[in-house]
Amino acid sequence: MEAKTIIDLNYVDLALVYGVILLIVALCRHWRTGQEKDLTIASLRMVVQLLAVGYLLHLVFRIESPWPVILILIVMVGFAIQTVSSRVKEKMPRFYRIVSVSIFVGCGLTTFFFCQIVVGLSPWYDPRYLIPLAGMIIGNSMTGASLAAERLASEMKERRDEIETSLCLGATSRLASREIVQGAFRAALIPSINSMAAMGIVFLPGLMTGQILSGTEPILAVKYQIAIMCIISGSVAITSLLIINQGSRVYFSAAEQLLEVQDGGVRRP
Repeated sequence: MEAKTIIDLNYVDLALVYGVILLIVALCRHWRTGQEKDLTIASLRMVVQLLAVGYLLHLVFRIESPWPVILILIVMVGFAIQTVSSRVKEKMPRFYRIVSVSIFVGCGLTTFFFCQIVVGLSPWYDPRYLIPLAGMIIGNSMTGASLAAERLASEMKERRDEIETSLCLGATSRLASREIVQGAFRAALIPSINSMAAMGIVFLPGLMTGQILSGTEPILAVKYQIAIMCIISGSVAITSLLIINQGSRVYFSAAEQLLEVQDGGVRRP
């Protein structure tokens, strides 16, 4: 079967499709939703950031060294941590330490497992595989981490009296916070479950669509999509569990007492 040439998009084509964004801006202005500025800034940031990443990756692909790849991965994780912070309004004590460790460990382990054990990259830092795969894993784990951290902190605050009552009746800190931990973990998994349930029937995911457009056989694209979704779900679960496990502990003292949480994550008995 003859390989098909990929249809290129020039900057005129991109300008035409950007007209859709301008149409949405016009609709927002007409209906006075107040989102014109946010939509314009977000779309411009998207264009600038993606073009910058595209040219950067074009350069990195030509350099046979692991250091630029490692640097890019570190920057990606750093932005993920910052994004989680911006999304979570109610923050637990030691928020940045807990989220940073959880994302590094959860995303790192699953990325290593997939790229080295399953795919078997050679060299291990092959940027054409490692960077986009790690990006998908980190991006989806970021969403789960946000949901887990937000739900845990808000529930620990709202159900403080209930927890204290349980402790007074002899419950351990783990038992007193069990329902909150379960709820936070459940919330973190909802996006992954919904995506897997609708995938293939309601929508075709980006990885699969991109591979098909590039000329990859559909069945091979399907295999990669199944594999990456399994890994993404595992990364979301591990990262969220690490956040919930560490986060639930910082609310209690060594003597199983519920600590008071102040602004900025400062705690005092």
